[in-house]
This record gives sequence, structure tokens and C-alpha cells, in this order.
Amino acid sequence: MATDIKAPTFPESVAEGTVAAWHKKPGDSVERDELIVEIETDKVVLEVVAPEAGTLTDVMAEEGDTVESEQVLGKIGEASGAGSKKESAASDDSAEKAESKEAAKPAGGKQHDVKAPSFPESIQEGTVATWHKKVGEAVKRDEVLADIETDKVVLEVVAPADGALAEIKAEEGSQVESEAILATFVEGGGSDQASASSSSASNDADDEGADEKVGDKVLAPAARKMVAEHDLDVSKIEGTGKGGRILKEDVQKAVKDGSAKKAAKSSAPAKAAAAPAVAGEREEKRVPMTRLRQTIAKRLVQAQQTAAMLTTYNEVDMTEIMALRAQYKDTFQKTHDVKLGFMGFFVKAASEALKRFPDVNASIDGTDIVYHGYQDIGVAVSTDRGLVVPVLRDTDSMKIADVERSIVDFGKRGRDGKLGMDDMIGGTFTITNGGTFGSLMSTPIINPPQTAILGMHKIQDRPMAVNGKVEIRPMMYLALSYDHRMIDGKDAVRFLVTIKELLEDPARLLLDV
Repeated sequence: MATDIKAPTFPESVAEGTVAAWHKKPGDSVERDELIVEIETDKVVLEVVAPEAGTLTDVMAEEGDTVESEQVLGKIGEASGAGSKKESAASDDSAEKAESKEAAKPAGGKQHDVKAPSFPESIQEGTVATWHKKVGEAVKRDEVLADIETDKVVLEVVAPADGALAEIKAEEGSQVESEAILATFVEGGGSDQASASSSSASNDADDEGADEKVGDKVLAPAARKMVAEHDLDVSKIEGTGKGGRILKEDVQKAVKDGSAKKAAKSSAPAKAAAAPAVAGEREEKRVPMTRLRQTIAKRLVQAQQTAAMLTTYNEVDMTEIMALRAQYKDTFQKTHDVKLGFMGFFVKAASEALKRFPDVNASIDGTDIVYHGYQDIGVAVSTDRGLVVPVLRDTDSMKIADVERSIVDFGKRGRDGKLGMDDMIGGTFTITNGGTFGSLMSTPIINPPQTAILGMHKIQDRPMAVNGKVEIRPMMYLALSYDHRMIDGKDAVRFLVTIKELLEDPARLLLDV
């Protein structure tokens, strides 16, 4: 009896979707919960999995077709032994692989499911970035087994006990949900089978075409992705995997020490290196977006499409702040073991302004307004993977030294990929500083569900009229983007003026006036 494959139930805000890709063809065997087809809507890409094991017998909605909620996309019938020669060969091949993997599974004691971490509500799914261990390879308790990359951080999955992986259920590059089962782990296994299973796993990877050969080097999928992102010379990277295979860790090491940077004229692919350079040749390179970059792009577009975003500008005279910093920076560093920067003053000024204008510190949840009785300020930090926004908690009670120390810690952990999930979630307001890159003025984009974001910019000497005289002053443009659904223009302007006044007269921060 045939079983219908149906499109997911779309929410009310989604009217229809498009069949983006079929991952199986009619006649292909499928397992229960195996990905069959992807449906792309105006908001997300939805995965449709097999409702039961069997054979895909009919495709009723081709790629590119528009479908409605719960529309029948195809049918699954019972698995049949009377398939074509191709199906039979595929079945035999699958059986051989299954037997090979079964033979490679470690003998041992108690079995455990290796699960993805529990994601917070703001994170829907993650991607298996790297498996650090192969099936059958002996591992110690709490040793890292895999990395899960989300749109915010890279999470480590560790071994639950001494033993070995018996089966990997989520390969590198696959998307997983919170607490999804990634692998099966056996206590006490792996001591005898490590070499055999490594060979088996390597053969499986070769059969599946997961690795890529560049010149005389073999790259793992995650390594290939990082090489493309950082534009590295593969020939200069030393592989530590089996047979000299280049792993993600090898690329990370090369990025850190800068040993694999390309020369002015790259020799990247072997074929390109062999071909003579053509004068005036216009090269192109296509690389996949990282998951973080995809999510950043999606959230920025979503913010602009959802919020009634408006930006108001002002400028602040940094004379007093710079004089205070110059006077006390050495003493401050000796006392607190951290440099005195500008961000501490801006965070404290924003905290005070947020108390005076609670609408700016609020967030929108559907048709409700949520007023926060605390100030948690996100500070944008640039990393190799993209922009991340760790959050300073209860900034009203923090001292300037605490702010500066936290920001230095965020920056270091962000560059090392060590920011945790708890560092990123929440936040009632955000500050971003484009001035570190030389930006003179910009329009920052709100970080939903927050309703406002402050943009700092480059400090530049400009002639200003002061008491009827022209003086050269260090000036900075400030930009406040806000959601007009929540914040009136008058309050947005007054909020920004308050920050300006607090910065131009820092004594106000101490006197609370």
C-alpha cells in the first residue's frame, strides 16, 4: 500500500512554498525519516522526510512547482526485490557498506546516544562541521567528538565515557536539531578495531566523494570549506589525517600561524597552476556561504522587512572623554589590568539613557510589548567567521573597568571560536562600532526583537563653532536606528541627545544627572 509524502503544515503567514530539490528519484529506496525533498518558502527551507521505509514510487510535484500546505508531493511504496539492475546493484553496494560498517563497529559494553547540545529558542538548528573521531577509534571521556556550527557559535560534543564511536548518524555538513542523535557510542570499545575502522571510514568517505583532491593533497569537507573561506594555498598545509589527509584542525593551525597564505598571484588549483597566465584574465571564484553568513544575511533582511526602521543622527564632541582617558589611562591599566577604551563610556551612557527611555529598552513579541527592567547591552564583535554580538549583562551595575574587561574577553574568545551560547542570547539593546574600520557614518540595522541599535563611528578632527570661535574638536557621528512601531521619533531623538550630553560631560555619569 502506497503512503503519501505531504508538504509540511505551513503557518498562517506562509501561503505556499516551492519544491526546491528532490534528494531521491523514483525507484530509490528510502529509510524512515530520511530526507526526501526540500520545500522553500519566503521565510525558511523546510525538509520533508520519509514517513516510513520503502521505495519512492511516484513524484507528483516536480522541482520548481509551487505547492500548498499539506499538499501530496509523492508516494512511497513497499520495498520490492524486483527492481531494476541498478536498484539491485545499489542495494548490494549498500549491503556491503552496511556489513563493512558493522564489522568496524567496536565491541564493548554499554551503549550511549551521542546527542547535539540543547539549543536555546533563538537557534533552530545547527550543522555538523567536523567529526574529530572515526568509527572504532578509541577516545577518552570528555574528549571532543564533533563540532556543531550554529548561526552564533561553534559547539563541542564530547564523549560520554571512555570507549569508541559505533556509528555516525549525522555526517559532516548535515543539519541537526536540538538534542538530535548524532552517533552511537560504546563504552570500552575501540582499542583493537581503531586501525580497521579508520580504513573502513576512509574507504566509505572515498566512495561517497566526501573528500576532494587538490594537486597532491586530499581535503576533508570541513577543511575544504575553510580553505575556500580564507583563500589559502593548499600545498603549504601539512595534513595530519590518514595518508596525509588535511583536516579542519590543520587548516585552523595554518590560519593561526599564517603559514599558508597565498602569494600575490595564487597557484590555487593544479590545473590553473599549469596553465599560463593570460594577460587581462578576469578570474572568478565561487565558494559556499558559511552557515553563520547565511543566517546573518537572513536576519538582516528579515529585520528590514519586519521593522519600520528609521535612523536619527547626531554628533558628539569627544574632547572631555579623550582628556579623561589621556589623564588616567596609565593609572587605570595598572589598577585594573585592562586598557581604558571608549566603549566603557558609551556602554555606561547608554545604560543611563535606557533607564530614562524605557521604550528604547523594550522589545516586541508578536502583538505584545515587553518592557525590560534591566539593561543587557550587546556589543558587536568582528571575527573571522563574521559579526557576533555577545551580551553584557546588567550594565547598569557594571563599572567601566568591568565593561572594558568583558569586551576584551569577548574579543579574544570570539576570535578563538570559544564564545558560548549563553554569551550570545538575550540583550535589550546593541552597540556597534564601525569606527574601528574607519567608518565615518552608517545606518546600523536593528537586531530583532530589540527595537534600537546605536552606531559609533570614527573620531575625526573637524572645525566647530565654540562660544563664537572656530576650534578644532575631535568629533564622532552617532546613529540610532529604531523601530518606529515601538519608538516615537521624539523619544528616539531625546534618547540620542541624552547619550551625547552624558559623553560630552562625563561628570553626569557619576552624578546621575
